[in-house]
Amino acid sequence: MSTPLRLAIADSRLTTGLKAASALPDGTPLAFEAVKPIHRAFAPMAREGRYDASEMAIVTALQALAYGKPIVLLPVTLAARFQHRCIIRLASRPDLTPAGLAGKRVGVRAYTQTTGMWVRAILAEESGLPTQAMRWATQEGAHVAEYADPDFVEHLPEGSLPELLRNGELDAAILGNDLPDDPIFAPVITAPEQAAQAWFARHGIVPVNHILVVRQDVAETRTGEVAALMAALRAAKPEALPDMLPMGEEAMQAPIAHIIRTCLAQGLLPRPVAVEEVFAPARALGLA
Repeated sequence: MSTPLRLAIADSRLTTGLKAASALPDGTPLAFEAVKPIHRAFAPMAREGRYDASEMAIVTALQALAYGKPIVLLPVTLAARFQHRCIIRLASRPDLTPAGLAGKRVGVRAYTQTTGMWVRAILAEESGLPTQAMRWATQEGAHVAEYADPDFVEHLPEGSLPELLRNGELDAAILGNDLPDDPIFAPVITAPEQAAQAWFARHGIVPVNHILVVRQDVAETRTGEVAALMAALRAAKPEALPDMLPMGEEAMQAPIAHIIRTCLAQGLLPRPVAVEEVFAPARALGLA
């Protein structure tokens, strides 16, 4: 039996069958690492290549590429969502509108968090708020060790973002999968679902959050197995309109181009990255 592929990928409809079988359709064994929440896998993968393949936030993946990490980005979206609902305030502060965030303290897990990147882009586009118009408060640093937060970012004390928001230490907070279902909180952006639909109508892309990456040596020595993993994930993708999980280089070109522009505008990348560069290593191996 071949050596298992060690994977760190969150539970989803894409992985249900693979995790149940613990193997690819061709029989290659799979060893799924128990990492919850999945963002805890991103730093070990970016810094030390702990897994053979891993889910990774797109901002982290682009930073890894820009800093020359031995990681190959694959054109497989594992998570995406519309982001307008992800910035919240206390429901008792209905006067706190997006435009009213200027000068306010906004909490986010990390300045480099992909959800935060998307929300800042929305605020800039729809409310004319440049990133530095707000005071950014974070709990963690970047997953890629070489990246340093801008000097306008401060570190938060201990406590969850909802707790800090409830206690008045934050004016607003950005959350993703951990968005609280509590009537004490309300979205800063009015009618966020309708606003997201209008955003999609303008841009024609979905906000990609996580993609699949593979360690470079694994991509080079186990190319066929990596290709089989990609094929299995694509085969498990649910049909949906809009397509919330774009896969393939062509389908991901526009979202990636948008993300790169946004990352550069927010100081998230140490150098310009060309769209063609993102999947070039995968393309050279026949994985794009």
